[in-house]
Amino acid sequence: MERDVATGYVNCAHWQATAVDGDYTASIYSTCSWADGTPTIAYADLTQETVLGWVWANGVSKEATETALAAQIELQKNPVTATGTPWTT
Repeated sequence: MERDVATGYVNCAHWQATAVDGDYTASIYSTCSWADGTPTIAYADLTQETVLGWVWANGVSKEATETALAAQIELQKNPVTATGTPWTT
């Protein structure tokens, strides 16, 4: 998180969501920011639950995030594209 040192209030949260299914792992990284002075809970008093609530309330869809993670894992299990060259073994 980023915060204003003078006021102690958070103005940006960097977040990452990760899903694991057996040998497959997917992750999403993003940031949320707020205007100075909002939210109004001092940094020292924050919990992970509180900050995640702010992220979800700031327009990030928890359901869409979880769906995107599941889709990443599905593509790892059942790829639709491949890379490489035919002349290397």
